This record gives sequence, structure tokens and C-alpha cells, in this order.
Amino acid sequence: MTLHSMISLKAAAARGRQPRTLAAPRAQRRHGAIGASALLLLGLGAAQAVRAAPPTASGAASPPAMAAAAAPAPAGGFACLIEPFQRIELRSGLEARIDAIHVDRGSEVKKGQVLVELDSGAERAALEGARYRAVMDGAIRSADSRSQAAKQKLARREELVREKYISAQDRDDARLEMQVAEADAAEARDNRRLAQIEQRRLGELVEQRRLRSPFQGVVTERLQHVGEVAQAGESARPILKLAQTHPLRVEVILPVALYGQLRKGGTARVEVERPLTGSYTATVAVVDRVVDSASGTFGVRLELPNPEGSIPAGVKCRVQFAGDASAR
Repeated sequence: MTLHSMISLKAAAARGRQPRTLAAPRAQRRHGAIGASALLLLGLGAAQAVRAAPPTASGAASPPAMAAAAAPAPAGGFACLIEPFQRIELRSGLEARIDAIHVDRGSEVKKGQVLVELDSGAERAALEGARYRAVMDGAIRSADSRSQAAKQKLARREELVREKYISAQDRDDARLEMQVAEADAAEARDNRRLAQIEQRRLGELVEQRRLRSPFQGVVTERLQHVGEVAQAGESARPILKLAQTHPLRVEVILPVALYGQLRKGGTARVEVERPLTGSYTATVAVVDRVVDSASGTFGVRLELPNPEGSIPAGVKCRVQFAGDASAR
């Protein structure tokens, strides 16, 4: 092979490699042009959408807003749950031995009913003494008698002084004796008043050892027994657990489409789900002011009167609001 032939072959090879090295930049320029065209089309579409949007009150185009369509209520109303109005744990306010527990699990209780009695022997004895001192009037009678005698003595001394049978010093001594007797009578009355106050204080101490129900409800659990020592404090073991059953609390979750349609004090119809039966009227007590953004719902609480305790708590139900608010 001659030198000229070798040079020709190298030049041809160089020309053959050059298009391959330039292929990638050309493809990149082509893709970049396509991307720019797509961005331009998107920008034109957004501009047309803004021009097509209805103007606001100020004349400026408003951004698209999320409009919640009022979904119709499910057949039979919205799902709800009937619960006790509140649940509490009954504890003692002081450490004492349990003398009596008058209820058990499942017992129905009335507001103010005595449920538990703690040992109060010493307090009751002190209360009896204070009650007796509060009605004692012997000291008052004695002080009044001395005061009356001192007044009569002073009157006689005044007469004798005018007739100059005794000195003025004797009259002054009689006056001082009368003033002391009057002070003794006032002190006797003050002591009886203090005895009445002490009687009330000891009565409150005895009452603290009687644990009463704060509402109408039912005993859900009994955790201590007669003879055990009731401990004081929030960390102590409770004696009883109670649930308030009058009124009951009905919790329901509603779609945000109904927000603003319900008002506190409105009425609703609550129907207990099978196998139980019953339809009752409840009153809207709470409408949440904060919507759950994740689920698009808000909560509503209703109060359901239950004076006879015939409606069970903890059951599922369906609720329909008055005026078909749930169907709009």
C-alpha cells in the first residue's frame, strides 16, 4: 500500500467518525427544542385559563377555588355513636378505711346518692360534742344574770352617792363590775357562735367521708372492697368507675359540604341500629369550628335526654337532622 493510499484511508476514517461524534449534541439540541415548545404551549394555556376566569368584585381574575359539592345524605342518615356523657373514676379525697360500699357493677345511681362511706368514728364523735356546745345556753344565762345584778347594784350606788352615804369610788367600782358582767355575756354568746361554726366544720369533715354520685348514671366497675384503705390522689386506685347516662352524648362525623348548615340548639332524629330499636330526638350541642383537612369532615355532638335510663350507651346509630339539612 502506498503512502497516498494510507493517507486517503485515514482521511475517510476521520470523515466517518465525525458524524458519530456530532450525533449526540444534535439529539440534545432537538430534545431541548421540543421541551421549550412544550413549556411555551403550557404557558399559553395557563394565560388563556386566566383570561377565561370570571373576574372578582375588584375586577381581577380569581384563582380556581375548590368547591365542595353538597353530597346527599346516605340512606337512613349519617352514622353516629351513642356514648355516656362522661366517665369518671371515684376516688377518696383522704386516706381512710372503707366502711361500706352501697353499689356494685351495673347499679343505677342518682345524683347525690351516697355510694361509699369511709371510717369516720372520730369525726362523728367530735361533731356530737360541737353540736352540743352549739346549743348550750348555761354560760349565756349565767353571764346575763351577773350583768343584770351588776346593773341593779350600780343603780343603788348611784342613789347612795346622791344622798352622800357612800363615796364616788364605790359607785365607780359598781359601774366597772357591771361592764365586766356585760363583757362576759358577750363572750358567752361568741363562744356559742364559734361552737356552731365548729359544728359545721366537723360536719363537712364527716361529709367528706361519704362519697356521693355527681350525676345520674351507672356503675361500670368496682375496684375496691370494704375493709381496704382508700388512697388519696390522682395516682391512687379508684374505688368505683361511673358513667353518666342522662343525658347521653351522640357523636357524628359529617362531610364539609354540610358545614354552616347546622346550628347549636337545632334538633335531629337519632335511630338506634339493629338489633336494637328506637327513635329519639336529640339537640345539637357542639359544632366543631375546625375541619379535618385530610378527610374533609367535621364533628358534631348532640345531647340525647335519657331520664329513665332506657337508652343504652355505647351503641351505633343513624342520625337525620331537622329540615333535611343532611340531604342538602
